[in-house]
Amino acid sequence: MSICQKRTAIITGASRGLGLALARELAGRGWNLIIDARGADELREAQQSLSGDGWFVGIAGDINDPAHREALAREARDLGGADLVVNNAGMLGPSPQPGLLEYPLDILEDVYRTNVIAPLGLLQAVRGDLRPGARIINVTSDAGVEAYEGWGGYGSSKAALEQLSAVLAAENPDLRVYRLDPGDMRTQMHQNAFPGEDISDRPLPEESIPGMMALIDGNLPGGRYTARALKPAEAI
Repeated sequence: MSICQKRTAIITGASRGLGLALARELAGRGWNLIIDARGADELREAQQSLSGDGWFVGIAGDINDPAHREALAREARDLGGADLVVNNAGMLGPSPQPGLLEYPLDILEDVYRTNVIAPLGLLQAVRGDLRPGARIINVTSDAGVEAYEGWGGYGSSKAALEQLSAVLAAENPDLRVYRLDPGDMRTQMHQNAFPGEDISDRPLPEESIPGMMALIDGNLPGGRYTARALKPAEAI
């Protein structure tokens, strides 16, 4: 099988955490991968950790930069199109999280730009290069559907991503558009959200991967899912 005949995924924020865990899983299944992150050194190490017979491309950059998003789309085009786009990159905002009446509006704009506008921008960049039946996974959070004190900035941005995803699905019935809540995880972002606290009791990102694979390989309809509530059998 040629490289262009293999399935291809774009995964943002893939130098660590959930993005890297998914990249490693897909690499082992023979996928081509286009991964990104802001840190070039960390992304290079992540790319070198991938093992499989697919083609792995790491492109360092800021997902808020239109030129960077176009570079990701161009790589997908060179590989014959994308079967999967995972909008995983995100911005937490200040930590500890301030109340909304004290929230710096310039930082709130950055949070919305990263968590809402950039994912849509990437999808607009790749829309002509999505293969039939392509799947989109927009990584969201329970903070996008529950009102947690102190989480108004991040949570409202994820709520906007939820609605954006739902409308995107309604407008594009030929695509599978998923909103995925991976659950609490032992990641750097989660640690940043709870500075100084011990988060060793949180599950590793790898525990959310079987649920993601149920969406990627299964026939579940588009919609909102919680990763660890999905069973591997649902991928059949």
